[in-house]
Amino acid sequence: MMMNRNEPCWCGSGLKYKKCHLSFDERLITLRDKGYIVPTRDLIKTKEQIQGIRESAKINNGLLDLISVSIKEGMTTQEIDDIAYNYTVSNGGIPATLNYDGFPKSICTSINNVVCHGIPSKDVILKSGDIINVDATTILNGYYSDASRMFMIGDVTDEAKKLVEVTKECLEKGLQAVKPWGFLGDVGAAIQEYAEGNGYSVVRDFGGHGVGLDIHEEPYVAHYGKRGTDMILVPGMVFTIEPMINAGSYELFIDPSDGWTALTKDGSLSAQWEHTILVTDDGIEIIAK
Repeated sequence: MMMNRNEPCWCGSGLKYKKCHLSFDERLITLRDKGYIVPTRDLIKTKEQIQGIRESAKINNGLLDLISVSIKEGMTTQEIDDIAYNYTVSNGGIPATLNYDGFPKSICTSINNVVCHGIPSKDVILKSGDIINVDATTILNGYYSDASRMFMIGDVTDEAKKLVEVTKECLEKGLQAVKPWGFLGDVGAAIQEYAEGNGYSVVRDFGGHGVGLDIHEEPYVAHYGKRGTDMILVPGMVFTIEPMINAGSYELFIDPSDGWTALTKDGSLSAQWEHTILVTDDGIEIIAK
């Protein structure tokens, strides 16, 4: 991990190692030697890479903003997918999910009891009372950004509205738990405590993930867990926080007819919000939202 003190730093800053990441690496080595899980160097993004992720996120954020003002009762989820494809491509990006491991569409549209990975379709029409998560991931010049938002269609029940609101608050609790040189486990613990305190459950089969140079990178970000555990978070790490919160049990199943759509096992409602964040020297920067 260590370099010659006078060599150019591995991060590409152009500074000598001793003036840049030497003390950073020494701190990581000390923590590793004490038995803590520390990130490998490939999980720490350079300034150039971070800027590339930010540029990708401009498209991803713009897309979700456009969907926010376009989504409505009577629209098919295929129409939302068409908006996503056209906007992303016209702005020079690539929809990352399109043909990813065989996924056939440009976004995920997950309605009511669908936890995640819902596939847009011309046969699925939004109706009053639906809650829907739209999950978008964009590639620009090889850099990835990822975010999702919930939308409430027409008149939703108080039960559904509360779930959407508490899920967003769970995301905020997770964001607040991210501290440079803190623990990744603090994020999951904060989300789990808040969700369960409101009578909900946290999905365990899916979580957040590193992102930026690929659609899914390390670390895996569990949305449940114990404080003071898991990987040490350090400046330069980029990952998603995307809690999936169920009104009933956290158990789910994958629709065998398409191999993608995840649904709550008990048929209860599910909601999700997602941001891509950067760990900074004094906190976080929300890149995609």
